[in-house]
Amino acid sequence: MTKLSITINGRAHEPTDVRDGLSMNDFLREHLGMTGTKFGCGAAQCLSCAVIVDAPDGTSYTTPTCIVSAASFNGKAIRTVEGHAKNGELSALQKAFIEHFSFQCGYCTPGFLNEGQVLLERLAKKPVTRADLERNDCRGARWPPLPLHRLHQVSRGGT
Repeated sequence: MTKLSITINGRAHEPTDVRDGLSMNDFLREHLGMTGTKFGCGAAQCLSCAVIVDAPDGTSYTTPTCIVSAASFNGKAIRTVEGHAKNGELSALQKAFIEHFSFQCGYCTPGFLNEGQVLLERLAKKPVTRADLERNDCRGARWPPLPLHRLHQVSRGGT
């Protein structure tokens, strides 16, 4: 057993005993009832399970949760898809996904939203390329759901 202390979507969670082999995906879904993070391929390939990790230096990155232990997130601050909306209001990125029907079944959408959010945060500092979105895999349609040129418009407050 490992004691897990973690901040999720800005909320600190009390230290919790977790089984050493427990995946972060299972911890989020089964222990916290946060079902937005999906279990897709189980091999960290499709990234439906991706969450955002906020590093102490102010940068952020996405990481899979399906094959990564919950214990490896000890002391970290993460954001899940549930953290995008604020006070019941969808984020600009979520609104853009809806407006442009940027998903089919929606199963992969949480991972794409998290990756898109990180890319939006990076956009002010450096250019973002199509390859930056190719890590995620829509298992049904096999295409990135939001055209990359739209990320720039979303970053400016448009949809």
